[in-house]
Amino acid sequence: MAGEGARLDRPSERRRFRLPRWDPEAFGKASERIARFLGTGRFIVWMTVFVTVWLGWNILAPERLRFDSFPFIFLTLMLSLQASYSAPLILLSQYRQADRDRVTLEQDRARDERSIADTEFLAREIAALRMGMGEVATRDWIRSEFQDLIKEVEREGAKGRAAPSPAPSPAPSPAPSPAPRDERDR
Repeated sequence: MAGEGARLDRPSERRRFRLPRWDPEAFGKASERIARFLGTGRFIVWMTVFVTVWLGWNILAPERLRFDSFPFIFLTLMLSLQASYSAPLILLSQYRQADRDRVTLEQDRARDERSIADTEFLAREIAALRMGMGEVATRDWIRSEFQDLIKEVEREGAKGRAAPSPAPSPAPSPAPSPAPRDERDR
């Protein structure tokens, strides 16, 4: 046996034609730039100038300098070639835009779900606070209690004026003043 390449028990490997490799992201970005240019007024103006010059040259130039006579077959071929490349590039850029829109939509949906969850949480917290506020004195309740107390004091005051007041009690004697700090520390 001569070597590994001559083995008969293994099929030989196919020799493939290697295609050049490219970065799909860079190709996508380039196609978007081209599609963006194809959708502008500038492209329409340049295409109009190109076709006008082509037609003008092939109609008005001397017979020996014309390269595409009246049916303008070569011009039709050029425009068809341009259209055949433009359509896939435009589709590719639309697919990429649709992917970006889908990601943005998913992010918006997730943000909306978080917002709804936060709103529901806050609504539950507010409901709990309102339930707790049933046991807490509110401004109106305190006001009504004060009004009741004022009325009660006024009634007591009216009763007190009608009855003789008791003798005043003797004033309490003043408390002894503390010794100066210097003397206490000794």
